[in-house]
Amino acid sequence: MATASVAFKSREDHRKQMELEEARKAGLAPAEVDEDGKEINPHIPQYMSSAPWYLNAERPSLKHQRKWKSDPNYTKSWYDRGAKIFQADKYRKGACENCGAMTHTAKTCMERPRKLGAKWTSKNIAPDEKIETIELDYDGKRDRWNGYDAASYAHVIERYEARDEARKKYLKEQQLKKLEEKNKSENADSDDEDNEDALKVDEAKVDESKQMDFAKVEKRVRTTGGGSTGTVRNLRIREDTAKYLLNLDVNSAHYDPKTRSMREDPLPDMDPNEKFYAGDNQNRISGQALEFKQLNIHAWEAFEKGNDVHMQAAPSQAELLYKNYKINKEKLKSKVKETVLEKYGNAASEEPLPRELLLGQSEREVEYDRAGRIIKGQEMALPRSKYEEDVYINNHTAVWGSWWKDHQWGYKCCKQLVRNSYCTGAAGIEAAEAAADLMKANIARKEASEDVIASAEEKQLATWGTEIPDDLVLDQAKLAEALKKEDKRRKEEKDERKRKYNVKWNDEVTAEDMEAYRMKKVHHDDPMKDFLN
Repeated sequence: MATASVAFKSREDHRKQMELEEARKAGLAPAEVDEDGKEINPHIPQYMSSAPWYLNAERPSLKHQRKWKSDPNYTKSWYDRGAKIFQADKYRKGACENCGAMTHTAKTCMERPRKLGAKWTSKNIAPDEKIETIELDYDGKRDRWNGYDAASYAHVIERYEARDEARKKYLKEQQLKKLEEKNKSENADSDDEDNEDALKVDEAKVDESKQMDFAKVEKRVRTTGGGSTGTVRNLRIREDTAKYLLNLDVNSAHYDPKTRSMREDPLPDMDPNEKFYAGDNQNRISGQALEFKQLNIHAWEAFEKGNDVHMQAAPSQAELLYKNYKINKEKLKSKVKETVLEKYGNAASEEPLPRELLLGQSEREVEYDRAGRIIKGQEMALPRSKYEEDVYINNHTAVWGSWWKDHQWGYKCCKQLVRNSYCTGAAGIEAAEAAADLMKANIARKEASEDVIASAEEKQLATWGTEIPDDLVLDQAKLAEALKKEDKRRKEEKDERKRKYNVKWNDEVTAEDMEAYRMKKVHHDDPMKDFLN
């Protein structure tokens, strides 16, 4: 019971604190004051106004949010590594008996113990170290990289660069040795340029039998129990429905929970247009998955053969090498094809016999005159235009351009000026004439109405766009006072520093107040709104 009462008391205190904060935000309670006597804005979040625990702040303050680097006690300096002060010529009393430095004793000396120390030989006196006393602040003590020298990592980089250079040199020697053996076996009298081209083609050759399916590629995957062999797969989006929930039938597509894979289609009878998942095999054989698979396989095999290429580290380089490999492969195929055609020929590419030779003889009798003109046996063919003639579309009985009016072409059958429009015939002509007559009548009536000026009382009101009663009369004195109030309110809205925490409002609005608000309001469609200020 005691524990429950304590918990209830803490919840009650927390509730009261929250109610007090809400009242401060609403302006019903006075704002909290910091240690300097300044008011704290109640809208500032608590995680910003509350100071960290190590500052031992007794009340809320914003001092910890100000420029803390301007504090004179702030420092992140470090010891000067290897700095020396003074190097003596002979041994001094009180110095280290081993090296002769005055800044430490023989027990704390870091040099190799000498057979005869500097106390007895007075030779090779070590210089005095620079002793510093640095008082680090809270951040400096907890900075794990404070005092780190980036140049100390240079020897690691040099070691790896030397390894890469030695590896490239070894691969180059192997290639040259292979090239020499090939030249001796094939042709000892070939030129150097031909040998280099042959070497490039040989490097680009890839055994297609090794290009297996992506699923059979084994990679090492890290697990909690150690390394295991398998393929890396992407996890599904958590908003999507899980694969094993698409079809709850036991005899449906098999789902492997270990690899989270479902190879077959769980809903084979469903409409393909409504399905968003058709099995993992469908995703692996569609789209650009095959191209990406071939690119990965090429990068792996090229790395095994000695090329320094990695798909994840340098994807652009891997893609460029794969592109060059495909170009060289196509060149090799075309070269082999050309050699086969040169040796055996190609019957399919031979040109067929001309039609004049195949159909040169006929039993039709044709008579010619001495000038070579046909007299009998064949009718004269009328020359035709290359453009289509007398083609009527969309129920028209005349072609486009058969009618002209007001510098525009049209159809004569329906007097329409829109090309590829549907023909309306005589009814369309009548409707167009009736529309033209109605437009003329409307224009004449508008001109007649503009001549008559309606006498209306002019009211100096800014209430445009609203329904104004006829008997509305504004008091000019109240209107002037309302305008002054509106100017004061707009000035306070512009200056954020003069805005009060306790907001007062009045819901009793008079007609003069509304008139003053509309008069001072800037309308977006007013062309003179930019000249008000």
